[in-house]
Amino acid sequence: MDDSMDTKSILEELLLKRSQQKKKMSPNNYKERLFVLTKTNLSYYEYDKMKRGSRKGSIDIKNIRCVEKVNLEEQTPVERQYPFQIVYKDGLLYVYASNEESRSQWLKALQNEIRGNPHLLIKYHSGFFVDGKFLCCQQSCKAAPGCTLWEAYADLHIATKEEKLRVPTFPDRMLKIPRAVPIFKMDEPSSSTTLVQYDSDSKKNYDSQPNVNMRSEDFACSNQREKNVNHSTSKMSWGFTESSSSEEEENLDDYDWFAGNISRSQAEQLLRQKGKEGAFMVRNSSQVGMYTVSLFSKAVNDKKGTVKHYHVHTNAENKLYLAENYCFDSIPKLIHYHQHNSAGMITRLRHPVSTKANKVPTSVSLGSGIWELKREEITLLKELGSGQFGVVHLGKWKGQYDVAIKMIKEGSMSEDEFFQEAQTMMKLNHPKLVKFYGVCSKRYPIYIVTEYITNGCLLNYLKSHGKGLETYQLLEMCYDVCEGMAFLESHQFIHRDLAARNCLVDSDLSVKVSDFGMTRYVLDDQYVSSVGTKFPVKWSAPEVFHYFKYSSKSDVWAFGILMWEVFSLGKQPYDLYDNSQVVVKVSQGHRLYRPKLASDTVYQIMYSCWHELPEKRPTFQQLLASIEPLREKDKP
Repeated sequence: MDDSMDTKSILEELLLKRSQQKKKMSPNNYKERLFVLTKTNLSYYEYDKMKRGSRKGSIDIKNIRCVEKVNLEEQTPVERQYPFQIVYKDGLLYVYASNEESRSQWLKALQNEIRGNPHLLIKYHSGFFVDGKFLCCQQSCKAAPGCTLWEAYADLHIATKEEKLRVPTFPDRMLKIPRAVPIFKMDEPSSSTTLVQYDSDSKKNYDSQPNVNMRSEDFACSNQREKNVNHSTSKMSWGFTESSSSEEEENLDDYDWFAGNISRSQAEQLLRQKGKEGAFMVRNSSQVGMYTVSLFSKAVNDKKGTVKHYHVHTNAENKLYLAENYCFDSIPKLIHYHQHNSAGMITRLRHPVSTKANKVPTSVSLGSGIWELKREEITLLKELGSGQFGVVHLGKWKGQYDVAIKMIKEGSMSEDEFFQEAQTMMKLNHPKLVKFYGVCSKRYPIYIVTEYITNGCLLNYLKSHGKGLETYQLLEMCYDVCEGMAFLESHQFIHRDLAARNCLVDSDLSVKVSDFGMTRYVLDDQYVSSVGTKFPVKWSAPEVFHYFKYSSKSDVWAFGILMWEVFSLGKQPYDLYDNSQVVVKVSQGHRLYRPKLASDTVYQIMYSCWHELPEKRPTFQQLLASIEPLREKDKP
């Protein structure tokens, strides 16, 4: 009986199909096929003289990741006015319905059947793949991450058991809460649309080939006095302030992002004047006692930008939220969360925009704050390297402490990047994380001052001294990194850029994790990146390059790659493939081979980090437990 249900036709219709161009030189062609949808398959057949002919192709329903419309190409003929796409595990199929009613029927039926499928796409490509590139974002790899938020994902995605454990429960009437849906008034023109679009801009996804002379990315992080930093109020630009008491938290006038009673049009005007990705403000809604978050986003090649308006909702438990499942006791806590996580919004809340002219000065330093160091107490000794943000020097602090000084030249790093990295450094304190001493932020070049680590970058050290190391020393290096990452994991931080190039080797060969420029604090061990985020492809888990989804488990994947780097003495992962080929290979199940210096047991540990499903990968705490007995066994 079940078999007959599986093979029963749900929908059958004669549609136009575009060739899939699986060979680079194959021309475009369009053929009429009889499409048949069942519970298990979408198949298409030859059709001649009112009879179904041989089957020409079939897609397993479980392998479908997205079904959505496609934007029309220029000068499209009449018979191809209603296209839709089927994105599945191994390809991309374009189909044309004869009219809008037919297309809607197919979209509805297919989306209903793929509900709950594994690996549904959060983003998709709204334009056709033509002549080797997507028309919507110009990416040249068919497997490239999508550039447009797929709105249907929120309804079709079904959380795993692990996710369900973290989701707060609501009464039945609350289950239809929209997922950070922009609010609109029907009688008021708006730049907002129901389809949120933004560019992933794969060209920005930095190439993972490290620069062997670079140490500018080698520095971050720590101080025990984290309570002195207020992470929910950025009341300065290029500087820091000490926190206000929790009793003052509910006075919204104290916050830079609160604009009070200004109109929607005034908010849009101010945000456009700021013109920065993630510029935002909180204002009073037209409904008394309610609030609206207005947020600016600017896609690549979009001169004007878009302003979205998000209503702050209240659930049955009187908690506040913008996005379903992310509920808070107060507006400041809600804003603090979304400064670190977009969670369904078009971008993170990055730059507060104030209506008070004196509230966000162009440059406010720490002054007498505990993190501001006196520039005259720092002596520069020699240059250690240079990179994207400026020069890195060895220096002396107060004439007695060896320090590394990362010098930020004007225009090389955005306020958001600087503020994010420095705030992260302040919060973290562990022997296997590089110590943070402070900043000099009163004038350029701005200094970020950290402890000096004698032997420099782990990657360079492996290349130059690796052959003189014993295997137990290599394992010890991995264990040190794992300790640092277990600390991050336990404090709800995800690194997002773990690699040998971002770790440092001390004089006793102990290794410390560094470079916290991409680190994020998360409340639910998950961070979904937004606009144009750069990421190192060869160190990234499948959910990162497909869905921009980061977690401690994506850090675990990168740790497996780092172990491979250590035991191959600094070789480049996937050295025979470029980034786009790595995406395809990893998605097909290919993994790195066992390095000669790695035992079978060590290789099993690194291989366990590369499970396709994040929940099947070990935690850093579990990895420590796996490595610990091998340390004792391998030591001479």
